[in-house]
Amino acid sequence: MYLETQKLRIFASNVSNQIVEKNMSANKIHRQSRETEQKALEINLDNSIYGTFAEIGAGQEVARYFFQVGAAAGTIAKTMSAYDKVYSDEIYGPEPNGRYVCESRLYKMLTHEYDLMEARLQDERPNTHFFVFADTVTAINYTKTIKGEGWLGVRFQLKPGAKPNDLVIHVKMLDNDNRLQQQAIGILGVNLIYAVYRYAQNIDILLQSLMDSLHGRISIDMVRASGPNFEKIDNRLLCLMLIRYKLSDVAMFGPDKRSVHGSEFLYKKNVLVVRGSFRPLTLVNQDMIRKSWEQFRRDNAAETKKCTLLTEITLDNLISEGELDEQDFLDRADLLCAMGQTVIISNCEQHHKLIRYLSDYKIQKLGLVIGVRILLDTINDKYYQNLDGSLLSAFGELFTRNVAVYVYPTLQEGSEEVMNAANLPVPDGVKFLYQHLLNSKQIIDIQDFTLENLHIYSKEVLRLIRHDEAGWDKMVPDKIAQLIREKYLFSFPAQRMTFDY
Repeated sequence: MYLETQKLRIFASNVSNQIVEKNMSANKIHRQSRETEQKALEINLDNSIYGTFAEIGAGQEVARYFFQVGAAAGTIAKTMSAYDKVYSDEIYGPEPNGRYVCESRLYKMLTHEYDLMEARLQDERPNTHFFVFADTVTAINYTKTIKGEGWLGVRFQLKPGAKPNDLVIHVKMLDNDNRLQQQAIGILGVNLIYAVYRYAQNIDILLQSLMDSLHGRISIDMVRASGPNFEKIDNRLLCLMLIRYKLSDVAMFGPDKRSVHGSEFLYKKNVLVVRGSFRPLTLVNQDMIRKSWEQFRRDNAAETKKCTLLTEITLDNLISEGELDEQDFLDRADLLCAMGQTVIISNCEQHHKLIRYLSDYKIQKLGLVIGVRILLDTINDKYYQNLDGSLLSAFGELFTRNVAVYVYPTLQEGSEEVMNAANLPVPDGVKFLYQHLLNSKQIIDIQDFTLENLHIYSKEVLRLIRHDEAGWDKMVPDKIAQLIREKYLFSFPAQRMTFDY
């Protein structure tokens, strides 16, 4: 009776969603959310979809949804859970770093299980879309010292016999209870499998659907799409979508334009984050990055090999002129990737939000690089918004024990005098506290900056680029100027083409 009732619900939902499918083709973000059990049953009743579930660690819940709703024989070829580490290593091979909740373990699971399924079932099921769902998860522990996080992925075909695609995500669990976190992983796994088979042609809807029934319970801070059906997808845009749709406050991509996750390369490192607009990346930005990086490594000389450099663009910066412009974001990303930078895109206008996020990776020393005017605005905001006596608490959110703010100078308005952290005109009521931060080297002036570059301002350079006026190319690195011309970045005017007839 339950199965028949669910079939009727799915039929009614599919009829009502014909409009949704049309909207998807027009790239509109309108979608009717389905219940988790409804999604699982709909997949079970689709005889063309067949695959394997491999779950280790705390991620034991996804296959259970498909079994409980009925008709699982139409979907599940195999389920397995190599909970013991020795068994897991025998099946998937050992991890050099000794970690099991990691990206490499997930990909080993996907590859091993998919190869097995193709070898055993390809001839038996020639008209089937094969998939492998895998996850490796750790849930919150009894003492609450482990917060709960994991890797989930699907390797799947959208046509029988086609090369498979991968969709891989990293999730942080927000529930404060082990059982609730396991339940959340089960729901997320169902959402993920359903999304790749129902929304693969509309990545916006696909990503948003992952949060069905999970808002406030998880954050998804990495997504990577690859394969023949995702060839036109720029993974940097996926990072932006995670922030735009509030799936996470932070996402990252590397100079190779691939999505990356901090747990894979930031753990127990010394990290320097350069915050800026990079619109475009000017000689000032280049100098800011180089000089702060050199100084940060000198300050941490004993652990230079453990130092990592990141550049960051915040969402509020991307929407400072109104609507979010994806091409403008990609133009900035192209320049940073060309300069070999690993990039953070975040919704952390307030510095302490980024600090809190990075703290999960047990960062040893964190440096934030900002312009001196940004520092002044930050201090003024904290001072005037906390006149009720909570000033120390407000500053404590930013200036924690292992955090230092590296300050890049600028020219005083209307003069050639340099304004830096040492002569910053802070409010009288905060001068004593500010001097303490200078003395304790939690606020540090960047030394050896290039004085002759301080007259360069990004907004003016952007204006000159858009009108192709003389001189802009002298204000940016040569490599950047070449890239802007070649790819017509930031609305650089394309030259009129002439043809011989």
